[in-house]
Amino acid sequence: MRGLAVVTALSLALSATPAFADTTPHLPAPTGNRPVGATSLHLEDTSRPDPWVPSTHRELMVSLYYPAATARGPKARYVTPTESALMLQHAGLTDLPPDLLSKTRTNAVVDAAPAPGRRHRAPLVVLSPGFINGRATLTALAEDLASRGYVVAVVDHTHENVATTFPDGRVTTCAACEVDHLDGFWAKLGAARAADVSFVLDQLTGPLRHRRGANLVDPARIAMAGHSAGGASAILAMLADDRIRAGIDLDGSTHVPVPAEGLSRPFLFVGNKDLYVPGSLGPYRGWERDWPRLTGWKRWLVVAGTRHASFTDLGLLADQLGVDLGTDIDANRALAITRTYTAAFFDLHLRGTPQPLLERPSADHPEVTFVG
Repeated sequence: MRGLAVVTALSLALSATPAFADTTPHLPAPTGNRPVGATSLHLEDTSRPDPWVPSTHRELMVSLYYPAATARGPKARYVTPTESALMLQHAGLTDLPPDLLSKTRTNAVVDAAPAPGRRHRAPLVVLSPGFINGRATLTALAEDLASRGYVVAVVDHTHENVATTFPDGRVTTCAACEVDHLDGFWAKLGAARAADVSFVLDQLTGPLRHRRGANLVDPARIAMAGHSAGGASAILAMLADDRIRAGIDLDGSTHVPVPAEGLSRPFLFVGNKDLYVPGSLGPYRGWERDWPRLTGWKRWLVVAGTRHASFTDLGLLADQLGVDLGTDIDANRALAITRTYTAAFFDLHLRGTPQPLLERPSADHPEVTFVG
């Protein structure tokens, strides 16, 4: 399936020759009014074996973004040089400097002091990346939400992406890629991700609740969003953990059906208008199947001109590196739409702020169509 295919988004354009310009990749500035801090967490769940390498217990790397006291200081690293090299190699972009993505300019200040006066008052959003893609690919969205006052935990699901680097220098690669993707594969992956998310929530609201960034989290206001496999996993995580009050699936095919009893909490689908053909066997067939079983507040939006990568940093980076993903929308515009509608959804369901943007089509966003 396109939404969960075993490829990175950059590799969709291997037939094109990158017109690499002598520029440093960069993420656009966040749109909120708060400085952004970022810190990395190494979490170990010793009670659970790793689903893909069961001889070890489950270890996760999490990037935590939060409203900060200052915009001054060194910026957080996007990826390590090793991760950059493996990402570019997987995408077939071997004519680019292997450490190029590690030089990507970000906006969050590493280990910045959290914003004062917000202790345990900020909503928390968990972000889950697509299969093969690491947590870095959702950085631009995470920075933007943090600039709007959210704490954002972006989870690397170990052994499900090209590379994860741990503090001791170990680099894990994609063990899950070596598994046959038979009928039970996506159910196993979704269950593992749901367990990862619940463990992260346990840590942020328990042992780590006084740590930098985590000390801002309001445990009563938690939501989740994800791209591709991460978006599909948001439904499964919500079914497994009622602390997650609302969820978003950004262009992720749902292989595991919502059960008959349904899901009554708010949910948003955001996909590609050009590839949605009602009643077809395409990537959104699962959305049509699950739609009647979403019994709470729900919306289904499609965005014209996008491709799978458009909802992540990979669309931006491909554009900056001269890689043609076949989009008909500017990469920065696609990101702006993703940021705007994602923030509106969380503002509505975690802050109770009315959002006309989610009630009807907007003249300011003509690319966006309401399916439901």
